Amino acid sequence: MYKVFVNERPLILTDKIREKGDGAYFMMNESEVLAAVDGLRKKKIDKAYIYHPNHEEILNKFSKYIPRVVAAGGVVTNKKGKVLFIYRNDKWDLPKGVQKKKENLEECALREVEEETGVQNLKIENFLRTTYHIFKRNGKLRLKEVHWFAMKTNYDGKLVGEEKEGIVKVKWKGPEKIRKALEKSYINIRILFEPPSL
Repeated sequence: MYKVFVNERPLILTDKIREKGDGAYFMMNESEVLAAVDGLRKKKIDKAYIYHPNHEEILNKFSKYIPRVVAAGGVVTNKKGKVLFIYRNDKWDLPKGVQKKKENLEECALREVEEETGVQNLKIENFLRTTYHIFKRNGKLRLKEVHWFAMKTNYDGKLVGEEKEGIVKVKWKGPEKIRKALEKSYINIRILFEPPSL
């Protein structure tokens, strides 16, 4: 199962059909996929499921209709235990960006965090999770697959938001400020701060 967010609403890619669904079901074909996404984007439906019997193929099939963009980013903690946030498009977000050719996901995450925030001496601790959301660029729908890593740094220099990426603020935040920031963030960012499910 994959959970993709469209306008902050869940689109579940699944190989199971539940008898009592709490959302609308669609089949894995172009017209149904686009209808599901359109319904979520326009807030006509709250939750949608796209069914395909083969779990191994489900994401690749979906990507034929809505092309996938692979990105990576970081949940960065400093020596004081504060977490690095960026502010753009009127939302608190975490640094991330699109993977370049010949770059692995770890290299992409480290590069993007440094470019977007100015933070150096970054060290990856572990992989956290992958999130998915749909966005529109130049009139075309895209599926963004973001691979998130937990990072540490001893950097205490100046924070510099990357202007061309529309980043207007970069801040270190402790627990109370993180809680407030997450109220004005995206669901995929909030998920990164939830305790892992058993």
